[in-house]
Amino acid sequence: MDLYVMNCELLATCSALGYLEGDTYHKEPDCLESVKDLIRYLRHEDDTRDTRQQLGAGQILQNDLLPIITQHSQDKALFDACIRLMVNLTQPALLCFGKVPDDPTVRHHFLEVVSYLQAYKEAFANEKVFGVLSETLYNLLQLDWEQRQEEDNLLIERILLLVRNVLHVPADPYEEKNVDDDASVHDKLLWAIHMSGLDDLIKFLASAQSEQQWSMHVLEVISLMFRDQTPELLVSAGQARSSQEKQRDAQELEALRQKEQAEKRSRTLQRGTRHSRFGGSYVVQGLKSIGEKDVIYHRGLHNFKNYTHDEGKAVRRVPKRKLHARDSEGKRRSALNVRLFLREFCLDFLENCYNRLMYLVKEGLIREQAQQHDETYYLWSLSFFMAFNRGNGFRADLVSETMSIRAFHFIERNITNYYEMMLTDRKEATSWSRRMHLALKAYQELLLTVNEMDRSRDENIRQSANVIKSNIFYLMEYREIFLTLLRKFDETKQPRTFLRDLVESTHLFLRMLERFCKGRNNLVVQKKRVKRKKSKGRKNPTAAETTPEALEETWGAVAEELRAISFQLSEALTEGAVPFDAASEIPLEEQRTEAMVRVQDALLNRWGPEALGLLRAAREVWPEGDVFGSADVEPEEELGLLKQILIANLPRPPPPEPGMEEEEDGELEEEELESVRVSETEFNFLDFIKRFANPNIVRPYLLLLRSYSQNSPHTNHCITRMLHRLAVDLKMDALLFQLSVFCLFNKILGDPAAAAYKELVTFAKFVLNRFFALAAKNNKAFVELLFWKSVGAVREMTEGYSKPGEGEGSKKKAKWTPEEEDELRTLYEEHRDSEVPDIVETLLPLLSNTTLTRRQVVAQLVAMGLVDSVKDLKKQRKGTRIVLWTEEQEEELQMLFEEFRDSDDVLGNILKKVTAKRSRARLVEKLLSMGLVSDRRELHKKRRRNPNAPGKSAAMRMTEEEFLADLTGGLTEEPMDGDEEEDEEESEGEEQERRAPAARGRKSWMAERESMVEKNASLRTMVYTLRQEGMSGPLLWLQNCLNRTADDREEEGLFQPVPIVPLTEENEDAMEKKSFQRLLQKIGVRAPADEQESFWRIPAQMRPSQLRGAAEVLSPSQDALAAGAEESEQPTPGSPIQEQQQGEADSHEQRAQALRALLLARKMKQPSASAEHTDFTPVEDIDSDSAPQRSSEKKTSTKRRRVVLDSDEDEEDSPLTMDLGADGDADSDREAHSAPAKRKRQRVLIDDDEDD
Repeated sequence: MDLYVMNCELLATCSALGYLEGDTYHKEPDCLESVKDLIRYLRHEDDTRDTRQQLGAGQILQNDLLPIITQHSQDKALFDACIRLMVNLTQPALLCFGKVPDDPTVRHHFLEVVSYLQAYKEAFANEKVFGVLSETLYNLLQLDWEQRQEEDNLLIERILLLVRNVLHVPADPYEEKNVDDDASVHDKLLWAIHMSGLDDLIKFLASAQSEQQWSMHVLEVISLMFRDQTPELLVSAGQARSSQEKQRDAQELEALRQKEQAEKRSRTLQRGTRHSRFGGSYVVQGLKSIGEKDVIYHRGLHNFKNYTHDEGKAVRRVPKRKLHARDSEGKRRSALNVRLFLREFCLDFLENCYNRLMYLVKEGLIREQAQQHDETYYLWSLSFFMAFNRGNGFRADLVSETMSIRAFHFIERNITNYYEMMLTDRKEATSWSRRMHLALKAYQELLLTVNEMDRSRDENIRQSANVIKSNIFYLMEYREIFLTLLRKFDETKQPRTFLRDLVESTHLFLRMLERFCKGRNNLVVQKKRVKRKKSKGRKNPTAAETTPEALEETWGAVAEELRAISFQLSEALTEGAVPFDAASEIPLEEQRTEAMVRVQDALLNRWGPEALGLLRAAREVWPEGDVFGSADVEPEEELGLLKQILIANLPRPPPPEPGMEEEEDGELEEEELESVRVSETEFNFLDFIKRFANPNIVRPYLLLLRSYSQNSPHTNHCITRMLHRLAVDLKMDALLFQLSVFCLFNKILGDPAAAAYKELVTFAKFVLNRFFALAAKNNKAFVELLFWKSVGAVREMTEGYSKPGEGEGSKKKAKWTPEEEDELRTLYEEHRDSEVPDIVETLLPLLSNTTLTRRQVVAQLVAMGLVDSVKDLKKQRKGTRIVLWTEEQEEELQMLFEEFRDSDDVLGNILKKVTAKRSRARLVEKLLSMGLVSDRRELHKKRRRNPNAPGKSAAMRMTEEEFLADLTGGLTEEPMDGDEEEDEEESEGEEQERRAPAARGRKSWMAERESMVEKNASLRTMVYTLRQEGMSGPLLWLQNCLNRTADDREEEGLFQPVPIVPLTEENEDAMEKKSFQRLLQKIGVRAPADEQESFWRIPAQMRPSQLRGAAEVLSPSQDALAAGAEESEQPTPGSPIQEQQQGEADSHEQRAQALRALLLARKMKQPSASAEHTDFTPVEDIDSDSAPQRSSEKKTSTKRRRVVLDSDEDEEDSPLTMDLGADGDADSDREAHSAPAKRKRQRVLIDDDEDD
């Protein structure tokens, strides 16, 4: 852009800045206002960035702004304004335009701005400019926080931004055609920074605790300073080359010399010694030309091997979307003095700044205090400085901040995020790919550092490396990341350098994992299995469904469903119906209308129970006006109200646009519900390598192998090692039997410099020999070369092809003989009218050919025309056929419940006798909805001991439940609530326990329970102890709760669990104390069953007489009696009385006599007396605390579930361990009466969900 096209106002403003005379700049009086005007013009520039281009063409920065800040830096206001303007002028072109424009015109403006930025960078390569900037920055940093103003902080930030913008300017490849060791513009800029001392200020900002707010700016500046450098070159700067480096360079030169000599010999052999002007013409037999004749070749024979039919044809243009991604990295060797100063900078930075700066930046990234994509600077710095530390003697303490599991997790999460964004944001896929490459290099450097730590001489460092390795090998995310990246590699979005780093990282990881597994017999790792279920998206009703005929049909179905369930709703529906949103800003009146619309939508979709639940919930929220019915409405009235709502014309919000509706419907249909199941399994390294035996993983390796001549020897070794693992270790060499692979092997074997690739040549010969050996046995091997093969195809190719219908799980169509078809037709005609639930299952055992599967029989029935569709023979799942209950079925269920309600297994007996077979869950829900049981725990199977055990009296043969029921007036245990699957497994485990009763009856019955007298004495002692601790108030509150609950149950006759809610701080503190909780367990109060319950509950099984008995025990008079009895019966140490008591405590015979006496006394009591007595028999809460022992008994389960039970509770909290208070034989009783609950850990064993 020329000066004559500059805007006149802009030109006048620039002229008012001043003028340069020689080396002296004379500023005009209006210089400050002119600079502010330029800032204002830049703020209002258009999309083409015209103002920026005009200022760049006028070289305002070079001729005016830089002289102003160097010669007039004492004018603080002018200096600040010039810095502001230069920060704006030097900002990257990508920030100005948002992205690289696709439009040619806008792209031209973009390139113009880039060219002006490159001119700015060259002008900034001046020691005077950076001297002024560093001096100003130094003076500002000398100020304390109390003296530093807001303008000072802004100026510090602008100086750092200016340095960052200048360093960010890309190099011009056409102007800077410098060789290595020559100084480029970037090198000159770095040298100016070094000579001005700005690099020391940057290190100070990185290490000073008071300047941590600039950490992100400092990291950006440092990463841009080292942008064109490599750690290896900086490490070796100024040092003599090692013998290994000299040997490696000699090998490379020798390989190049051999290649050149071989090519020279080849050219010499191809042409004759005597020149012939007539090249000759030859007929190539067997190679057809365009017509029917053979090809005529008009050149020398030595050129025939390069012949192709594509000669002379126009080159086909590759579509833009199929072009391979280009490598963006360009490394060059800077001048020696620049490399030396950068090396010293790295050493000082690692010694004093690295750990602190990386910690601050990481915290800012995690808390999302940084700008978007700032993590790329963190990832680059991590990989660069850790590589420099590894090459410069390696000190683990210098990089300890980034050498942790948290660093692995952070990088792995970013890789996953970048990959997902690369798939979703396709327009910016290249940018996301570059970021993912940075993250991969950081991950690779972490692995290299761990490998270096493993070889350290320090035992502590080796131990730390071992801990890190055990963590990354244990977690599935770190093991699977390389498999995922290889499988999803896309050469159109990811460059060749990314693939190179990925292959080398995979090689390193596998080598570390293999070495880690060799030293261990069994390695346990974590596995995750993701279960995906298609969610059934509920779509809104269409207009066709709102016609009067459709409404009548809908209402008939809804009314029938509601009558079938007797208007009884399950607990889940009742609790899940929320008619309004308390946090919403919509008024309640509008929400009432929305609730009515929701009820109508539920009816239109024929969700009768949901509509009824919403109606009842809305009635509780809006009782006024009886809009949703009165409080005492009858079921039939509710039915009529629902019908009115169904046919009413309610106001609805406007429907969404058709496109949006279709998109939402598609999302509903494709929505997947994922549940991740975690387990542990034993790791096998060979099985893990089998995951790489996949064509999608082998192809990227072969793609990288095509450029074997440009690859480093280490890269070729990594490729060969992986292919060797597949072909030799796994014996899957047929996986490489592919024509493109053989063409590549042919190119390697025919390479004149093949001696430099000995490893590749050896492997290629091995694979070719294996192929020709197989081709001698399998005549289809040459055809198989045209296809990539899966593991199954490899097995068939090497072991033989299976015939149709053969093989396990074969999906090939089986051949039916005419006799088999006649047999199938005859059997089907015989059984088609029989009312069997599944006719295919009936026919399978009757067929003469027993190898036929269900799928094959169904397919043949459809092919023969005996059935119309496969859906007619679809296998019905258990429990899904019957949904509604008829009145006869409900009566039958009620009769069966009354018949078996006193049996040990109520639900099991009903399942055996019920006519309409349903699942256990459906029966339990129906029994609950009919009110026959109040809690599903009442349907759990009761356990009994072996009644025929030898040497047991009648009292001893009683079960634990029967004895407690007799003592407490029929109170039974509350087993733990569980889901349907756990109930089934529990019943299966109990079936096996019933077959082996002797195993459960090994322990004496008297070693499991204390006598009633001892329990009462222990309970009174506990109450007395709590009163001594100052808990009289909570005890009185608990007594009132028990009495109030007893009164309510006598008046209403309803027995439901009642929560004990403490309302005062004193009662809350008491409920949190272990001693008070033990008292609650002694009384029979149930602890919270799971995390959804917060309060202790009085069980529904406790009758009013038992509640009053418990309250009586809590009275102060009973405490006084307990205290007096304790004082009178307390024996002196060493007295005969104490010895006698200990002897009695150890005597089981005396306990048996006491129990028999109690049983006899219970039988002699009258029912009235037993109902009126106040001596309370405490009941232990079996539900809450004995669950660990219950689960420990379930040792034999068909699914072999290992249940996690956190059995960290003290033995004194267990209900089987009775607290005897002041009794001297408390410890002995614990040992005799309670089997210690075994601690178990939960492990749910689930197979890994492999993508293959």
